[in-house]
Amino acid sequence: MQPHDHVVVRQLPVIQKIIRDETWLEAERRGCPVAPTDPVVRDNVCAVVLRVGAQLRAAMSVSGSAN
Repeated sequence: MQPHDHVVVRQLPVIQKIIRDETWLEAERRGCPVAPTDPVVRDNVCAVVLRVGAQLRAAMSVSGSAN
């Protein structure tokens, strides 16, 4: 196992929840069922994951520079 694999494994449930949430939100917007593979859902999931990742990296760099 690679050193970073444990991080990815811990992130998967969070990403799955983001997918479920974004699928539900898009279905609400459209008023009909939407697949998790829908392009709008994919774009929204990517945006959320990138935004959260950037926030985590920023927080880590601030806390890392304090040491």
